[in-house]
Amino acid sequence: MAKITKLERAMSQLPTRKKVVAYARISEESERLNHSLSAQISYYSNLIQKHPEWEYAGVYADSGISGTRAERRPEFTRMVADCETGRVDIILTKSISRFARNTVDLLNTVRHLKELGIEVRFEKEHINSLSGDGELMLSILASFAQEESRSISENVKWGTVQRFKKGIPNGRFGIYGYRWEGDKLVIQPEQAKIVRLIYDNFLAGLSAESTEKQLEDMGVKSYTGRHFGNTSIRQILVNITYTGNLLLQKEYIADPISGKTKKNRGELPQYFVENTHEAIIPMEVFQRVQDEIARRRELGALANWSIQTSCFTSKIKCGCCGKSYQHSSRKRQEDPNASYPIWICGTRRKTGNAECTNKDIPEPMLKRACAAVLGLDEFDEVRFSEQIERIMIPEPNEMIFHFKDGRTVPHHWESTMRKDCWTQERREATRKNRMGKNPSKKHQNPFTGYLRCPACGAFFRRQTKPYKDGTMRIYWHCPNSTRCGNTAKPPEPILKDMLTEAMGIETFDENAFHASVECIELTGTYEATIHMRNGEQIIKAWIPTPRKGYPHTEAYKAHMREVSKAMWTDERKAEMSRRMKQIRSEKKWPNP
Repeated sequence: MAKITKLERAMSQLPTRKKVVAYARISEESERLNHSLSAQISYYSNLIQKHPEWEYAGVYADSGISGTRAERRPEFTRMVADCETGRVDIILTKSISRFARNTVDLLNTVRHLKELGIEVRFEKEHINSLSGDGELMLSILASFAQEESRSISENVKWGTVQRFKKGIPNGRFGIYGYRWEGDKLVIQPEQAKIVRLIYDNFLAGLSAESTEKQLEDMGVKSYTGRHFGNTSIRQILVNITYTGNLLLQKEYIADPISGKTKKNRGELPQYFVENTHEAIIPMEVFQRVQDEIARRRELGALANWSIQTSCFTSKIKCGCCGKSYQHSSRKRQEDPNASYPIWICGTRRKTGNAECTNKDIPEPMLKRACAAVLGLDEFDEVRFSEQIERIMIPEPNEMIFHFKDGRTVPHHWESTMRKDCWTQERREATRKNRMGKNPSKKHQNPFTGYLRCPACGAFFRRQTKPYKDGTMRIYWHCPNSTRCGNTAKPPEPILKDMLTEAMGIETFDENAFHASVECIELTGTYEATIHMRNGEQIIKAWIPTPRKGYPHTEAYKAHMREVSKAMWTDERKAEMSRRMKQIRSEKKWPNP
């Protein structure tokens, strides 16, 4: 009969003491003695030190901070970080509401600590997070704590609204140009001058950015002592407090758990309190500024005199993101002074294709589309401004023209940017540029910029391949053949023969080729479509030439067998066997 022996792990003679910490928190509304921060810290310090099996590792305490959001509690965050580094074994806390009032934060934190093997004990509820029913009880009781927090928030908001009804603001807010003396706002003369300057500049037609630069040159700082940015300037322009009146409940907290502030756009009542303090800006001036802001917002870029505008400005709207198209240009490498005008979506210009996928619109194509929709031979800016209200771009290559009389006309377009830019002058400039970068070439190739792939639109590239017998194979191929699938690789002599026959001449002439041929499209079916400058299209086919190689004769096969036999020696076999055994052992493969 088999003998069975039970093996038990040898226990340490001196068990290690567990590192114990405590977490304490008092909220903003808690002022009672038994909830005070000092009382909690003293209590837990004494409790931990009374247990001989525990090692006191500290107390983490947050004061005057709500428990609804964990990331806003620095001591709580530091405690979790210490847990991750192995400095904590047990966490003591008074109750679930002290640990967290957000159910999601509570459960996520407890589960994370449980994975680390760290125990959390809630004294009031008598819950141990590592027990079998610990998480279930936490889920139930945490929901009650969260709802309690929501109830407290509603009570606080009710008290705030009651103060608003009496014309009392919710605390002392900071505002540039004033200071608080008791419960009264008092003008600061030097800052008030800056406020009046901001309003005067805006009514004079200056933008917030222009005023920002002026204040920077003057050395003026914001309310917080930092750079006076254009955002702060815009906030001053819409703040009615500068008129000597108060508008209460301009913002509100929609969700007490997240604590995010939301602008009040009519969801809740607002309270206008008149003549609460001395005014810096008269009400008439403030209203003129608001009217001017509305006018500039409606006009868009047309309202800013510093921006160069055209008849298309603020009229081309993106159907994907709602932003207006902006004027831009593409530079040419051959001629830095020359550029190609385009219109690009404002979102795509700022963030790229991540948020908007609408294409750029070439301006020449845009003008041709407008002329076609208006029934004109050429684009007329005056007719366009009189009849077209806006142009919507719902998706790439599609336009919807909205007329001022209510009509809508759809229009499909295709980009002609490459064709418009690839002029004969640019071809010549490209050849000269490439020749300058590679002076080793004795002559420029006449086919550069003429052989085009119909699948992807790319131009073919020249490739050479030398052979051992001293000959050279010269052919052309599409650089995107792996993506577009165009496998055409016509040899250069065959190209010259086809073009010679198409032009009706005896031998290939480069000057005649440039004068009569516009471009050549090559496909993988061994066909070439020659586009002549007179509009004629000539289709030519070629027969691919077989590649050079060694003929597999019987003598050649016998020679290769002898070479293989000579290479596969006993020493090489032994070395390969050793290497494979090493690979198998490293990757834990079973040895045969």
